[in-house]
Amino acid sequence: MKQETSPRQAVKADFPWWLVVATAIAIALGLAILFNPLYGQVFSTVAQGIWITVWVSLVAFFLASILGLVLAIMSRSEYIAVRQIARFYVEIMRGVPLLVLLFYIAFVGAPATVYFWNFITQPLQNAGILEPLLVRDFSLLWRAIIALVLAYSAFLAEIFRAGIQSVDAGQIEAAKSLGLRRFPRFRLIVMPQATRTILPPYGNDFIAMVKDSSLVSVLGVVDITQMGKVYASGSFRFFETYSVVAYIYLILTISLSLLLRWVERRLDQRNRY
Repeated sequence: MKQETSPRQAVKADFPWWLVVATAIAIALGLAILFNPLYGQVFSTVAQGIWITVWVSLVAFFLASILGLVLAIMSRSEYIAVRQIARFYVEIMRGVPLLVLLFYIAFVGAPATVYFWNFITQPLQNAGILEPLLVRDFSLLWRAIIALVLAYSAFLAEIFRAGIQSVDAGQIEAAKSLGLRRFPRFRLIVMPQATRTILPPYGNDFIAMVKDSSLVSVLGVVDITQMGKVYASGSFRFFETYSVVAYIYLILTISLSLLLRWVERRLDQRNRY
């Protein structure tokens, strides 16, 4: 007969040994950066791109979340045309590799946007009210952010849609019977319950966004990866440089992962009591 495991034994069996090992490695690399002049120099150079990486990730994920939520709501619309538009967008964007999308937005979408803007504002330009917009005026940083937003909004739309669909239909009907309109019903009934389903994959996509933000370096955006590439190509210290780059990304992503797990536990405790 199988013996039941007590809560204390379950916690002990699930002790995060991986975190102990990861912390030990992080401390060892941190000491190397602190006391080894070479690693210290690499870190001081690469760290200049941390702010760009964090800023790109936060802005792109925030905008992608808004667009993804709009798409999820559109996919639940009572109008078939609206549903089909949302489905078309999601399927197309999920099918294009992110690197290809970055190049497309940067070197096709941006020039096309500039051309279209100049075309519709031609009378104002002729009157001297507006200056012609040049392609170089369209920041590479924002081209990269737009590409990340377009790509991740499709994945987030599916996460939001799954969370909304997980809410019991009976509760929505009960809210309707109480006279709640669509937006209050969505805000007070649907989203608080959908959050429990949405949060784990939503957090995973945020961590993936931080990692995929390294792709913006192909456009010359001075993030962590780009600073590492510049330093390594000039010093030929590839092992030291990319060890530090990986170290910084791991610090960012593991910290985010632990924070998200803490938030999940807090929500579980709140729902339990």
